[in-house]
Amino acid sequence: MWIPSDSEIRSLHERAAPTPEAFALVWTHCEIVCRIAEQFLTPELNADLVRAGCLLHDIGVYRLYGRDGTLDYPNYIKHGLLGHELLEAEGFPEPLCRFCSCHTGVGVTRADIREQGLPLPPGDYVPETAEETLVLYADKFHSKKSPPVFVSAATYAVSVSRFGAGKAARFSELVATYGEPDLKPLVSEYGHELV
Repeated sequence: MWIPSDSEIRSLHERAAPTPEAFALVWTHCEIVCRIAEQFLTPELNADLVRAGCLLHDIGVYRLYGRDGTLDYPNYIKHGLLGHELLEAEGFPEPLCRFCSCHTGVGVTRADIREQGLPLPPGDYVPETAEETLVLYADKFHSKKSPPVFVSAATYAVSVSRFGAGKAARFSELVATYGEPDLKPLVSEYGHELV
């Protein structure tokens, strides 16, 4: 399977981003998620696939920016599927597209969509491979909110619990599987607060 280089992925981000500010926010987040995921790589994982997945996972966010440069927060839940569609239209293989549609929260299920009334087509948007799961997990430790922040496992556990005990339990399983990343060097390098 073809896996794009970092420069090819960055070029796609630059083309998709509606503003330089949007590019800086999303690309930096994707780079940070990649740096976090690298801490958990094992020989069984396809490191190139994880890297590409990290750098691509949030590309759909650009499609939520209005002409005035503001982000459509009420529809943010759609960014994964929008990214999947964007990559599909660019001819990317399905395994790369899935990093977009399967990284939200700890996975979005058909039941979640029905019970929470989410504006998504019915389906299960959950990781199926070890690489998809790692990208989903690494993504939980950095937020693009304004200003961007690093997120501790304890903080994310509280946040995800509002979506139900099952979501909190799933995150606890991920923490038990991977452990917590060392965020201190990244906090120092990027200057984003740790919450």
